[in-house]
Amino acid sequence: MAIITPSRFRIALVWAFLVGSALPVAAQSVGLPTPRLLTITPMGGRIGTTFDVVISGEYLDQVEGLLFSDARIQAQPKRNPAGTPIENHFQITIAPDCPVGLYEARVMTRLGVSSSRIFPVGTLAEVSPTKPNHALETAFPLPLNSVCNAAVAARMIDYYTFTAKKGQRLIVDCATRGIDSKLKATVIIADAAGRDILVERRGGVLDFTVPNDGNYVIKVHEATYKGGNAYYYRLGLWEQAAKTPIVRQPSVSPVNSFSWPPAGLPAQAALTEVEPNNGGDSVQKITLPCDIAGRFFPAADVDVYEFSAKKGEIWWIEAASERLDLPTDPAILVQRVIPGQNGKPATYADVLELSDIPSPVKVSSNGYAYDGPPYNAGSSDVLGKLEIKEDGIYRLQISDLFGGTRSVPDHVYRLVIRRAAPDFAVVGWALHMELRNGDRNALSKPIALRGGATKALEVVAIRRDGFNGPITLKMEGLPPGVTAQGLTIPAGQSRGLMLISAKTDAPRGYANVRFTGQAEIDGKTVTHPCRVASMSWPIPDAWGEFPSPRLIADVPVSVSGIEQAPLTVTAQKPVFEARVGEKLAIPLTIRRTSEFSGAAIKMKTVGAGFERNPVFDLPLKADSTTVTLDLNALKVAPGEYHVAFLGGGVVKYSHQPDMVAQAEKTSKKMLAEVKSLEAVVKQVSADVQAAPPMKKDETKKRLETVTKKMKAATTELTAAQKELEQAKAAAKPRDIADIMVCEPFTIRVLPVEKK
Repeated sequence: MAIITPSRFRIALVWAFLVGSALPVAAQSVGLPTPRLLTITPMGGRIGTTFDVVISGEYLDQVEGLLFSDARIQAQPKRNPAGTPIENHFQITIAPDCPVGLYEARVMTRLGVSSSRIFPVGTLAEVSPTKPNHALETAFPLPLNSVCNAAVAARMIDYYTFTAKKGQRLIVDCATRGIDSKLKATVIIADAAGRDILVERRGGVLDFTVPNDGNYVIKVHEATYKGGNAYYYRLGLWEQAAKTPIVRQPSVSPVNSFSWPPAGLPAQAALTEVEPNNGGDSVQKITLPCDIAGRFFPAADVDVYEFSAKKGEIWWIEAASERLDLPTDPAILVQRVIPGQNGKPATYADVLELSDIPSPVKVSSNGYAYDGPPYNAGSSDVLGKLEIKEDGIYRLQISDLFGGTRSVPDHVYRLVIRRAAPDFAVVGWALHMELRNGDRNALSKPIALRGGATKALEVVAIRRDGFNGPITLKMEGLPPGVTAQGLTIPAGQSRGLMLISAKTDAPRGYANVRFTGQAEIDGKTVTHPCRVASMSWPIPDAWGEFPSPRLIADVPVSVSGIEQAPLTVTAQKPVFEARVGEKLAIPLTIRRTSEFSGAAIKMKTVGAGFERNPVFDLPLKADSTTVTLDLNALKVAPGEYHVAFLGGGVVKYSHQPDMVAQAEKTSKKMLAEVKSLEAVVKQVSADVQAAPPMKKDETKKRLETVTKKMKAATTELTAAQKELEQAKAAAKPRDIADIMVCEPFTIRVLPVEKK
């Protein structure tokens, strides 16, 4: 039987959905509902202030609170004069000692913790437009040294005006992608009449020296004039001293930045690039090892460094620029200098070329079939080995393959040349669905567990400087009733899984956990944090909109404590033993809380040493089944292994079906009340007709009172009937394709008994 590699497993999972489902795949939604926080308005705040915000999102049922990744930011529900909490309104307090930076905001809901939304904290005054500012005549006055929170409307331009003096250096910085916005901003500084002076279309900063005293205009619009609540921004305008570096508003980290910097690297490089160093006689001489900070500036810049090396030396070269969240693509060429003879000039022999750091796993090609995760742990940065074959002088030249026409002083790089320092970095993300129906769904997936659920995180490693050993994955500090088991990244491989399980009776809970990768390197235990990546926004159709992934600052795990997983599969004991070459039976218990399409789903075995086990059918109508593992066919060596099964199924999911009964009860109660009041109104109306003159006014007042009560009750009845319709629509079963994971178990393989 052919080995099923991670990429081939993806194909197997696709096949599981196609074969295991009785309904057309194209009719299915992807992924069980998870709570998603989409917007916070305003989207940031100033240190030491208290202010109100409004949130929006998906599946934000029964919101209990707004949470932040730092306790120095607190939220309380906003209340009306009667003391009742106003839905989705909160009052935020940022402590005076809260550092400037980006924080994660989430809400705790009926389904658990939501996905996060970035919440910036700064020192500048915070403002927001008080009325539409889509014309020059209605431009919003923007004070100097302030940040404006706003969102652009479709097919609109936002206008701002400010007053400045000749010679002032002003910075205009529009934060968008770096704070999770969908906005691709075009930002323009114009004169008072609206005539353009400076334009920025690539997300850069505008450095403006004021030519004359007077009023000026800032215009902001989306590059293709899209708009809406998701197209928000924080427009910063501040004074900057002459000849000082610009510190921009903070930005989220791209996924591939998890592999930078190497452990122990100082915050500042020991050396700085010195121009001119563009080749020929203009080179910068260095001694290895070295750590250099440089710039791809001006356009088409090529920096050349020269050093001596001896035969047999091995050096590792690493350069970071794209992982610093810059639109660059470093490339390195190393050449040996061959001295010229008889007055002839020196020549150069190519020794090594380095370009991209490949992704540890195949990423999605955005083709018709989803053939990989929508994350890229690789980079256009550089990491490679230089082996010196003979004594001599060598030259290293570094350039930006995208820099031929770009002249941006901020396009910097960090170049490190070192002896081998074997190490690794790890990053994880929620395992994503793979369907061959053109559905390019890329979802933000919080670790929000239903009771009895097991969630799988795919974890990949970047290996550095020749490290090739196994990497153990651990997760600590979990909520009560939750366990986590890492499936080791085997030696020489780059992919593992972290499986997080909630018991069926796990209480409602939430915790920020410690997620790490651990390995033995040169006889020492080395532990590194495992960063987690997620989507900034759910993208139902990536044909029209590419996903925007980023790293998350923390790792929250929650349990609903209310809703149960549609399918819970558990081994009937936690540990199984068998000897080398035997067949091992694994009895499984199957628990369902929902109906499924089809009679079975196809399951794949995961866990180092067992991934070649054939795909098998998990029956959906039975309460138990047995899976047999042939240790002889699998060639499993003695040892202890962590194993699980996973596959894809189509759930007939009903959202909050209990709300239908509750809404029906309320609707019936209001209907009875309205009918009762109708009878009272009818009776009082008759009393008015029959009342003697002296009692007429009194009876009319009573009629007015009961009529008002009936109208109020009728309004409540209409609202209750609408809620009932919405509850029925939400609870109507719909087909949702999702990943089903068995709770992991342990297999001990013992040596063959000696006779």
